[in-house]
Amino acid sequence: MTVPAPRARRRPSTLGRLLPLLLIGALLAPLGLLVTSNWRQITADRDHAARERLGVQYLAALAAVTDALVEAQSNAVNGRPVAREALNGAVEEAAAVDARIGGELLSQERWAGVRAKLEALRGRSAADPEAAYTAYGEVSDLLLALHRKVRESSGLVRDPEADSFFLQDSVGQELPEAVVAAGRLADLGTLVSRRPAAEQPRGLMELTGLRVSALTPAADLVDNLRSAVDGSESTDLGANVLTPLDTYQRSVEALAAYSLPGKDTGVVNAGQLSAAALNSHRSARQLQPVILNELDSLLVERIDRLNRDRWLTVGAAVAAVLLLGWLTALLVAAGRRARRRAALVATHAESPDTPPHRDLWQPQVDEPRALQPAGAARDPETAQWGAFDAAR
Repeated sequence: MTVPAPRARRRPSTLGRLLPLLLIGALLAPLGLLVTSNWRQITADRDHAARERLGVQYLAALAAVTDALVEAQSNAVNGRPVAREALNGAVEEAAAVDARIGGELLSQERWAGVRAKLEALRGRSAADPEAAYTAYGEVSDLLLALHRKVRESSGLVRDPEADSFFLQDSVGQELPEAVVAAGRLADLGTLVSRRPAAEQPRGLMELTGLRVSALTPAADLVDNLRSAVDGSESTDLGANVLTPLDTYQRSVEALAAYSLPGKDTGVVNAGQLSAAALNSHRSARQLQPVILNELDSLLVERIDRLNRDRWLTVGAAVAAVLLLGWLTALLVAAGRRARRRAALVATHAESPDTPPHRDLWQPQVDEPRALQPAGAARDPETAQWGAFDAAR
């Protein structure tokens, strides 16, 4: 009986050994591309939010200049002494902010033009209210243009979140325009009341156009802030914004009412209009820092969230690399064991006297015993017994 010899283990080819490693390398390539793309996107969003915070800081400095300029214009038109201390202090603070971040926001050239116009107002005489109204109006237009420049260069106009977008639009465009237009409306009402009777109709037409210019941004401001509160996930935004917003809205309604000509007189009461404009300016001054603080808080929260996303991306990438590295190490170790077994088999083939290395996974087969021929000599110890000796 012949027992078949164990089948020799088939040695894997070079491609078979390298195929798992090639698959791991092919998996690492898209994984690295995904991680890199995600990291760049998160970093770009974070840098954009940080740049927006610079815009918020600049807008806060411009807000102080705007308030001081509107107040100085009202004093100049009404023949009151202009308080230079408030305007000069606001200008110095804005100049310090521009020196710090103006280069990054590309606003230094425009600020230099605004500051030159502001410096020119110091030597202007208060004897001509009409000329003062025109001169202050030119500076106000440049100041509003600087607001738009800062919003564009800082990326505030491209803010991706609904609540922060409405906030930046309110504090960077609508509110400054409303404050400047309300101040002009009150000052123009004062000037029209002093003009001759023949010029009164033309003055009323000017007031009507300026009334629309003052009330339109104020109405847009109210709508924007309510949209920001409705679309925000922050629980503090509504509680902080709605109260000063209601106060500002009531002041704007009073301004709209007193800017209309009286039914009996057919003219605008300049005193009541100036008081309404002053009340509107005060309520806007209370609302403005609230919006700026809420906008900055939302940007800080976004930056913190993006920082966490970056760390999560790094952690996921490190975990994936460690897992694939562990799998690679297992495959390399398995290949080394296979090569050692192949080397032992080759060594036994070259030296037949050396007992072969038995594979633990192959079943052990006993060697076949040789058959004894008939009549062969038996064991001497049993040869003395005959076939029938046991019956004796």
